[in-house]
Amino acid sequence: MPDFLLEIGCEEIPARMVDAASQELERRVQDLLTRERLPATGSVSCLDTPRRLAVLASGIPSAQPDVTEQVTGPSTTVAYKDGQPTSAAQAFAKKVGLEVSKLGKVTTSKGEYLSARVTRKGRPASEILAEALPREISSIYWPKSMYWRKPTERFVRPVRWLVAMLDGEVIPLEFGGIRAGNQSRGHRLLADREVKISSAGSPYLEALEAARVLSRGAREKQIRKQLDAAARAIPSARWREDRELLDTVINLTEFPSVILGNFEREFLQLPEEVLVTVMRDHQKYFAVEDASGKLAPHFLAVLNTDGDPDGIIRHGHERVLRARFNDARFFWQTDQKHSLRERVDKLKHVTFQKDLGSYYDKTMRVQRLASWLCEVLRHVGVTVRPGVVHKAACLAKADLTTELVKEFTELQGIVGGLYARAQQLDSDLPEATRFAIADAIYNHYKPESMNDSVPPSVEGAVLAIADKADSIAGMFALGLIPSGSKDPFALRRQANAVIKITAEHKLPIPLSQLFTDARAIYEGSEAEKKFSAKVDFAGSIREFFRERLEFYLKDVLGFSYDVTNAVLVAGSENVVDVIARAEAVTRVRPSADFASISIAFKRIKNILRQAREAGKQPAKVVDAAVLQEQAEKNLAAAIPGTAKKVDRLRGGRNYEQALIEISKLRPDVDTFFDKVMVMVDDGRIRSNRLALLETLLQEFSTIADFSEIVTEGK
Repeated sequence: MPDFLLEIGCEEIPARMVDAASQELERRVQDLLTRERLPATGSVSCLDTPRRLAVLASGIPSAQPDVTEQVTGPSTTVAYKDGQPTSAAQAFAKKVGLEVSKLGKVTTSKGEYLSARVTRKGRPASEILAEALPREISSIYWPKSMYWRKPTERFVRPVRWLVAMLDGEVIPLEFGGIRAGNQSRGHRLLADREVKISSAGSPYLEALEAARVLSRGAREKQIRKQLDAAARAIPSARWREDRELLDTVINLTEFPSVILGNFEREFLQLPEEVLVTVMRDHQKYFAVEDASGKLAPHFLAVLNTDGDPDGIIRHGHERVLRARFNDARFFWQTDQKHSLRERVDKLKHVTFQKDLGSYYDKTMRVQRLASWLCEVLRHVGVTVRPGVVHKAACLAKADLTTELVKEFTELQGIVGGLYARAQQLDSDLPEATRFAIADAIYNHYKPESMNDSVPPSVEGAVLAIADKADSIAGMFALGLIPSGSKDPFALRRQANAVIKITAEHKLPIPLSQLFTDARAIYEGSEAEKKFSAKVDFAGSIREFFRERLEFYLKDVLGFSYDVTNAVLVAGSENVVDVIARAEAVTRVRPSADFASISIAFKRIKNILRQAREAGKQPAKVVDAAVLQEQAEKNLAAAIPGTAKKVDRLRGGRNYEQALIEISKLRPDVDTFFDKVMVMVDDGRIRSNRLALLETLLQEFSTIADFSEIVTEGK
């Protein structure tokens, strides 16, 4: 079986887009091969560099297998008239390539029909791929695309060459005005020439390597090795690990090398965050630190060439970085002429969102919401300093008016925290309090992702939640609700952050009340006049956060999908409580009693559902006088005592023991279903038994809905 190769060569792809596009192309090719009955017997892998996306599939069939199928035609009553074949029979015979006399008959529930056994010959793989691959290539999603030939043709960058091969045979496909061949290209600087590919598979990889184009894994290995070697040139120094930056420089190079550069020690007087941001985000340099973890006056740059023997490139990088640092120092010094307090009023001229007003308006709303949160937390025994939160909320967005943030937008929040620490906010403010305010401001954008840390202090956590809740509430009220892949205001990320903060700080904040109050703060404002009357605000927020909480439980904390569903059905108002219930269910579910009671609850829900569909309703309360069988009397007698124990344990959040108590009902529940017929003809007895089951379901589904638990064989 031949190996298959597809390589799309183009102008340099933006580094941030390479990984997702490469994975999508691999998936599309794999799905295509499966769909067309050309599955690879070996691996399907991708190779990507800034100038190419490639897919290799080992051992695919050279043609589809032949398929024999039974084809059904018209009914015999239509196919024959007076014993002679009609035009319908003739047309069917022509379609299947047989004479009418050789057609068979098949009897179905609808009658007798003409039939034929037809063998369809498989098409060659080359023909199928040439036809289908252009559609797959053009369907790759890009955040931004270019049009350079026809309005209907788009790709991230102009396509310059295509390689499509089955072993040594070229597949005759065309895309973007380029016909596929067996000529790839080498490294733009080190081997700028056509590279003939003799065959797909290992000859392709070997040809690229000879032309100074390395695979992703080889590039990462080479970069790490050279970063280590360059850092060793400085005594007791090491390069600062940065996975995101490493991924970026891997996608910027085809044959990487590393150089060590230096900058003046005087720049170390600037905050480390500023220096690292300039190096990392603007120049793609790795920071160097000493043995104690402090920043050293050096940097490491990754080049897309084989080195810099004369130091010309290093000198250029140092000159650019020096200019950047000088700018940062100038902005820092200029900003100190106005305190953060003086800058708050300037926020009136900075738009938050065109319909939600300025950042000054947002600051006032966040202050009120944060104050409410402080009161809620104090009532449940959480220690929080409202004064620190109030002051931090007032100053949190003030750094948006600074020159440093205007130049380095990545530092918003961080600059505010640094300025609050460096400036005298109030003459009578203790230094410890000032630092607490600064820390809350510094961290209030956190977490930026699920891998990011949450604000370390409770005050910072409260400010972060209030800030994000205000944004979410305003956007939802306007009707700007995320749908599908569209989330232009990053509301999912902000909701994930709210959940992560409340979970890790164990803050028992009622989510519905949080967003009801966040929405209420807009009352009487100009923004409220623009809110959408079509939006079910409470319902949309509830469903939105249920989805985010489901994601957090399953994908972040690792709970199984059925445990996640079970606890969310029982209530998703309090994140801390939901997690505690999920942990308890996970610990108890291996027991036989719990598995049995879960099966019983499924049965109860089905009985109640089917009864209601048939118009048979449970009684409002269980009437002890109507109970007849001993099994139902025993179950009715067991419920109140168990419910009392469960309520007490649930009130103390001892969910595991509460679940164990519920599981102890297993013998009575099992006996009930063995001995008692629920759906009897006597309406009074039937409705009483349905009421007994409904009572059982309602009393013991507040921790988790057991019917959601998947048991063995179910």
